[in-house]
Amino acid sequence: MSDADEQWGARLKQARLAADLSQKMLGIEAGIDPFVASARINRYELGKHKPDLLTVRKLAEVLKVPMAFFYSDTDDEIANLLLNYRRVSENVRQQVKGGEG
Repeated sequence: MSDADEQWGARLKQARLAADLSQKMLGIEAGIDPFVASARINRYELGKHKPDLLTVRKLAEVLKVPMAFFYSDTDDEIANLLLNYRRVSENVRQQVKGGEG
């Protein structure tokens, strides 16, 4: 298992805990079979398996995070900015983009 796989899993867990979801509920809401949902998310979080792109998209939608959050190199600061940007109001986003609020 690579450091990148571990980091990907840690970011998934961080977003899941922030969303206050169990592994099973996250998996079910992302369309994973309820019978294996908890185990599958657990393996993703441990970095033992990586989901395909479609599953990542579904996980990101459920967790309300941009997909880039999971893949943001090794820079946790950028990953956290991506995570927080998605959670602020549209007014704040416009200000960050440099537009009028």
